[in-house]
Amino acid sequence: MEKITDNIKQEIGKLVKDLNYHCYRYYVLDSPVISDEEYDKSYRHLKELEEKYHYVLPDSPTQRVGASPLDKFEKIKHTEPMLSLDNAFSHDEVREFDERVRRFLKSDRDVEYTVEPKYDGLAMELTYRNGILYKASTRGDGYEGEDVTVNIKTIKAVPLKIEEVGAPEEIDIRGEVYMDIKEFEALNKEREKEGEPVFANPRNAAAGSIRQLDSSITAKRKLHLACYGIGAARGVNFKSQWEFIAWLKKARFPVPAIVKLKKGIDEIIDVIREIEEKRKDFSFEADGAVIKVNDFELQRSLGFKTREPRWATAYKFPAHKATTKIKNIIFSVGRTGTITPVADLETVRIGGVNVSSSSLHNWDEIARKDIRIGDTVVVERAGDVIPHVVNVINKEKRGKGVELPKPPKKCPVCGSAVEREEGEVAYRCIGLNCPAQVQERIRHYASRAAMDIEGLGEKNVELLYSQGLVKHFVDIYKLKKEDLLELPRFAEKSAQNLIDAIEKSKRTSLARFLYSLGIIHVGEYAAKLLARNFEHIEGLYHMKSERITEIKQMGEKIAESISRFFNDPENLHTLKTLRAMGVEITNPDFESRKTGKRLFEGLTFVITGTLPQPRQEVEELIEKAGGHASGAVSKKTDYLVMGEEAGSKFQKARSLGVRIISYEELLKMIEDGS
Repeated sequence: MEKITDNIKQEIGKLVKDLNYHCYRYYVLDSPVISDEEYDKSYRHLKELEEKYHYVLPDSPTQRVGASPLDKFEKIKHTEPMLSLDNAFSHDEVREFDERVRRFLKSDRDVEYTVEPKYDGLAMELTYRNGILYKASTRGDGYEGEDVTVNIKTIKAVPLKIEEVGAPEEIDIRGEVYMDIKEFEALNKEREKEGEPVFANPRNAAAGSIRQLDSSITAKRKLHLACYGIGAARGVNFKSQWEFIAWLKKARFPVPAIVKLKKGIDEIIDVIREIEEKRKDFSFEADGAVIKVNDFELQRSLGFKTREPRWATAYKFPAHKATTKIKNIIFSVGRTGTITPVADLETVRIGGVNVSSSSLHNWDEIARKDIRIGDTVVVERAGDVIPHVVNVINKEKRGKGVELPKPPKKCPVCGSAVEREEGEVAYRCIGLNCPAQVQERIRHYASRAAMDIEGLGEKNVELLYSQGLVKHFVDIYKLKKEDLLELPRFAEKSAQNLIDAIEKSKRTSLARFLYSLGIIHVGEYAAKLLARNFEHIEGLYHMKSERITEIKQMGEKIAESISRFFNDPENLHTLKTLRAMGVEITNPDFESRKTGKRLFEGLTFVITGTLPQPRQEVEELIEKAGGHASGAVSKKTDYLVMGEEAGSKFQKARSLGVRIISYEELLKMIEDGS
């Protein structure tokens, strides 16, 4: 490690400050002043300096990428309770709220209020100490929440340091974590493709994302924050909500899209109407408007009821619902084989949108709501985005003999077998050649961790599929250069590059090949485990699940999925076709096992601190020796490899009695066992 100088520290400090400013311009103001390329160049330079000199500032943007997975969320007590708001469901009830406020204050004068949209997200408290983000916690029960600090740091709009204003000694800033509607829809489409259950609405998506034990998952999801409240504070004093909002803006915190200061309840109701009208244009889901007494001294005088403050209320917008009839229930097959029941509806207009279909999610949901063809139902646009059936009405008017719809026994697209795994709600088509799944299978097959066919990304797969050139990943090996030259997007060089990449992919490892097949539940690690235990792919043909569960760390669910795949005649025919087309499979994982380098077979290692070589390379050494590199310490951990500046994992490993070794000891173990 090179010795750091004051000049280097100043350079790192300037890079951090500049990058945070540009992050604020991009994610909060939506008004960037530099290009993405310029930002990325400065970011890479900062990261290189931090790694070279082991000097990282707490507000560095490099700290937003996520941390090692947690075992659980720790609890945090709020210094001041985070209470919920009372609700008003009509303008008359808003007037009653104003009357209660003035009656309690013993005043006939008009009260000054602030009004803002009510974001439908997850309430959050951010604690800053001396200007640095110290902790972030969910609302929980109002008195105690969960520590989600590492996940909050992945949200680009969250300041890691209070800038441009005097930083108080300590301050709790409250806000709402939310997901934009378009980003929510994109996430659900991705989850459908992966065969995962979709989120019901943006709020659930935001809550599910912020409560991931693996913060790298949170980092991949596009979450936002709107700050609107204050908890405990030391070293700063605000006189009003309006003054506090102004301070938040100066301190580079994102605030609600609309915040207005008005006097008297008539003006407040006018603003509520304005927010409700603009609601359809918001990028986020808003389910109401929040009205707060502006003066903090008056807020203190009004105080709290048991669970709510007397100085604020939430006006809730009416839900967009309509009544219609289910004409039929059809089956939709996702790109990973998940079969979803869909209600074909008599078209009805809901919230300005014509709705003619609605996902019924799964057959358990159909049974729970007792939905049948011909039923008259109430349909709601959840979050005013995705239509869903709320309930059935007039069940007594059903015709005789109308039964609950049953899941298909065969895939409605390809006719392959349909199976439902124990403990899951989804039914899946297991056919490898199902047209509904083919584009996603092609992309997965060509991905970097699989067959690594450079140039065969999403757009090119879509193009080749639409032109009828690739209907199955087997067809990749039938492509000719002259076929590509007739298509848009391809010139002489790009066409040749793709053909070369396809030819290169024919020589691969068994682990990569197994992963490329997209077998349900088989990720990269499971594929490596199989490769370590089966010398040739043919050894898996007609394999029973009991044999696969003999492999340590291979669970029953994965074993059953693998067994089903390799007992399907059509899948086996596809594999033989690929071999006949020149796909050559080596198995270095099994070869190293034969030469006695599997001394870590079945052992789990966790790395903490800084090591003399990149962590990824050390993890590869462990895996080559048969071990498993994990990100979190648990009772199942066998060894903790400790480097310099070890973190909390060291203490946890000690408390659990995990054996702790140095980097040098790890290398010696590998050398002695080789």
